[in-house]
Formats: sequence, C-alpha cells, structure tokens
Amino acid sequence: MPGAITAPRDLVISALRAGGSGCKMEGRSATGSRTLGIVEILGVAGSLSLLAGWRLYLTILATGTAMHFGWLPLPEHLAALQVLANPWVLGVAAIGTLAEFLADKVAWVDSIWDMVHSVIRPLGGALLALALVDSSDPTWQVIAFLLGGGGALLSHGAKATTRAVVNVSPEPFSNAVVSTGEDVATGGLLALAIAYPPLAIVIAILLAVAAVIVIIALRRLLRNIKTTLKKALGDEPPAAGEYRP
Repeated sequence: MPGAITAPRDLVISALRAGGSGCKMEGRSATGSRTLGIVEILGVAGSLSLLAGWRLYLTILATGTAMHFGWLPLPEHLAALQVLANPWVLGVAAIGTLAEFLADKVAWVDSIWDMVHSVIRPLGGALLALALVDSSDPTWQVIAFLLGGGGALLSHGAKATTRAVVNVSPEPFSNAVVSTGEDVATGGLLALAIAYPPLAIVIAILLAVAAVIVIIALRRLLRNIKTTLKKALGDEPPAAGEYRP
C-alpha cells in the first residue's frame, strides 16, 4: 500500500521543513541555554546596579564578557544589551577597570575618584538596569532607571563614606586592604549573579541592606569623631550655665 505509507511520511517531512529552521524551545536562547525569567532579570539588574556603585567599569567588563561568551543568556527583547560585548566597549571598560584599580589604592586619590564618579556611577547603574528591562514597556523602563540609579547611588555613598573614614587612619595600609577587599567582593558577587541568576535577587537585597547599615553606622562614627576632636581642641560650645573665661 504505497499511498498509505507515503502520505504520513510526506506530512512528517513537511512538518520538519516548516519548523526545523525557526522552532525553538520555550525559555531557551538560540544557543540552547536557558534564558532569564522576569525575577532573574530584576535580580541581575539590581545586583549590577548596586555593584556599579562600587566598581562601575569592572561591572561593565564582567557583564560584557559574560555576554560575549554566552554565560549570561538573555531574552530576545534584550538583544540591544549585547552592545556591552562589543570589543571596543570591553576595551574601554578594561582601561577604566585598571585606572580605577590603581586610583582606589591611594589614600585621598580614591576620594577624589569617588567625587568625580558621584554622577557617573549612578548614571551607569541606571543605564545598566534600564537596558535589562523590556524596551516595549515604558513604565518598567522608568522604574528600572530610577531604581538602578538609586541603587548605584546608595552603594556609591556607602563606598565613599567608608573611604572618608579609612583615609583618616594614620597607618598607610588600611586603604589598600579595604580597596582589595572591595575588588574581591565585587568580582565574587558578579560571578555569582552571572553564574546563578536566581541568586541575584538575594544578592541585590543583601547589598542594599548592607549599604544602608554602613552609611548609618559611618555617619554616627564621623559624628562621634567630630565631637571628640572638638572636645580635644576646646572648640566645643559651653554647656548651659557653664562659664568659660
């Protein structure tokens, strides 16, 4: 019965021809790796924004490298973010990473570097978060831009405040030790967020909470140091009813 065999065979061949070139598994990228869901994207966006407040250029370099080698697969609507994998962008980010690495190890030079980047880091964090959300939804774009910039500004404030306290220390090694710790922490957290996107939301929350705690604690410490110095120098105003000749 040639006709009974040929018809199903033709149907199978036609189906394979129609779907073989464009059919993809749901939730998979073109390379076969799983694409990120909305929660994972928000977590990665938050982590990158907060880490950009510490090391903007290293964050861009690591993210671009991960995209270049396919370690960070993204949905099709985020294809524009592949610009971070451009060799020119990676080259500029590498130069910025090296410059930041060196400047951050020298007392007071790091504070000047932080002051210069008080606008650059929050803007970079905002743009990173903005690039990670769906470009067809303006509401999410505005939310991502504000939260990304706010997160980067928060972590930048914690970093700059920490350096202002460390730079007061008389010994010369504390600055380099703190800076190296920030390098290791940033690199490690970036690796975790990129390798395990489901953990990125946890990393983002922990970074935000830690930044708030650091800022509050260091502000109190600076206030106490200022009060102690005034007492030592005799510049503290007299208490009510106290007479000073």
